Amino acid sequence: MRIIKIGFWLFWRIWFYVLMAIPILIMLPFLVISIWTEKGYPYFFKMARLWAKFILFGMGFYYKVEKSEELDSNKSYMIVANHTSMADIMLMLAVIKNPFVFVGKKELSKIPLFGFFYKRTCILVDRSCSKSRMEVFNSAEKRIKRGLSVCIFPEGGVPNDEKIVLDTFKDGAFRLAIEHQIPILPITFGDNKKRFSYTFFSGSPGIMRVKIHSLVQTLGKKGVDRKEIREEVYDIIHKQLIDFEKEI
Repeated sequence: MRIIKIGFWLFWRIWFYVLMAIPILIMLPFLVISIWTEKGYPYFFKMARLWAKFILFGMGFYYKVEKSEELDSNKSYMIVANHTSMADIMLMLAVIKNPFVFVGKKELSKIPLFGFFYKRTCILVDRSCSKSRMEVFNSAEKRIKRGLSVCIFPEGGVPNDEKIVLDTFKDGAFRLAIEHQIPILPITFGDNKKRFSYTFFSGSPGIMRVKIHSLVQTLGKKGVDRKEIREEVYDIIHKQLIDFEKEI
């Protein structure tokens, strides 16, 4: 039985990367054209959403979304969510229609094929380099001025301790939101760790619950308010994670 489980999980992981590659190869010419200029990004984003939904469907994941907020297509937002899974990227693309850019780890740009587009369309950060962290703010400012939203996983990575429900939030997302006076959109992913965590021998098809919370406004807020807003957003997501656990 154990050998069967190991075989399933091995296939499970390989299948995930196969699913990542198939739509990229099919749409390759259109993807390349869409990233040629900044104006092409909205078209790239639409194809990225198709790519994400293809992977989720192919893995046997189906998502259930509860919304407390409808987004204005003409506004920019700072989107933040808990981070536990490689599937967080796909699920975020699937549930948010407004074009946005990820702020993500530089290491992901090394993934074959996926990395080529990742490093040309996302804001990359090397968390060990203070200069890289500062460059994130400049890059994010350019995207926001173009009317795009920005998505950051404020935990700054995936918690190493499996017992941690939600790790401490870093300041970056909240500093950016206050500086540009854009509202923060908290989102809670309830099942991604169970469905497809970073632990290799784990995962299964099933539901992915998503809660899109009400906006946290930053209009009129200043740098001194950053901690208060950060803690407010943390509490919103943490409480929802506890509520998700109670539903099981």
